[in-house]
Amino acid sequence: MDFKMEKNWIKKIRTIAAALTWSLFLAAVGVGAGAFNREKRQIIQVIQIEKPKVALTFDDGPNKKYTPALLNELGKRGIHASFFLMGKNIPGNEKLVQQMQKEGHLLGNHTYNHVELDKIPVAQARTEVERTSNEIYKITGVYPQYVRPPFGAWPKNFDLLVTMFPVLWDVDTLDWKSKNVDCIMRLVRSQVKDGSIILMHDGYQTSVDAAVQIMDELLERGYEFVTVDQLLIM
Repeated sequence: MDFKMEKNWIKKIRTIAAALTWSLFLAAVGVGAGAFNREKRQIIQVIQIEKPKVALTFDDGPNKKYTPALLNELGKRGIHASFFLMGKNIPGNEKLVQQMQKEGHLLGNHTYNHVELDKIPVAQARTEVERTSNEIYKITGVYPQYVRPPFGAWPKNFDLLVTMFPVLWDVDTLDWKSKNVDCIMRLVRSQVKDGSIILMHDGYQTSVDAAVQIMDELLERGYEFVTVDQLLIM
C-alpha cells in the first residue's frame, strides 16, 4: 500500500470513528433527556440558593481582655473571622494568637505601631509590616499574606515591596468611636451586602456585644461568614 492510499484509509477510519462517536452521543442524549433536564434543574436550584457571604474582621488585637470573649462567641457559632494584629500587642498574648490559628481564623498584619504607611519613609513602612509578620511567624510558623493598612493608607506599589495583599473594607462600623452597640448595628444594617468586609476592633466590650448581634442577625438573614481570603478569591 503506497503512502497516498494509506493516508486515504486513515482519513476514512477517522471519519467512521467520528460518526460512531456522534451517534452514540445522540443516542445517550435521546435516552437520557429526562435525566439531563432534571440534572439541569438541580444545578439551577443550587445556584439560586447559594448564600450571600460576608467577612467579619477585627483590628488592633490581640487584646488580653476582649479577644478571648470574642473568640468564645465565634466558636459557639462555628464562625471564622479575620484578625489583623498589631505587632506591639503580640508579646504576652502568644497563646491567644495560637488559639486564633488553631480555631481556623485568618491572621493578618496591622503594622507594628499602627502607623499611616504613606506618611513615613518607605523603608520604615516596610519595617513596620515585616516586623509584625515576623512576630506572627515566630508563633504560628506561617507568614501572613494579608495586611490591613491603618486608616486605609497604602503607598503606591507597596504590595510589590512587601509581597502581601492589602485588605480594606466597605462597612466601617466606627465601633472605636461610638462605643455604642445600637450605633454600630445601624451602620451595619444600612451598608452590609453580599461580599461585604466589615471593619471592627477587638478592644472594646461594646464591639464584642455588637459582633454577637451582627453574627446572629446576619445568620438569621441567610448570610455565610467567611475569612477575607475566601472572599477575595471568589
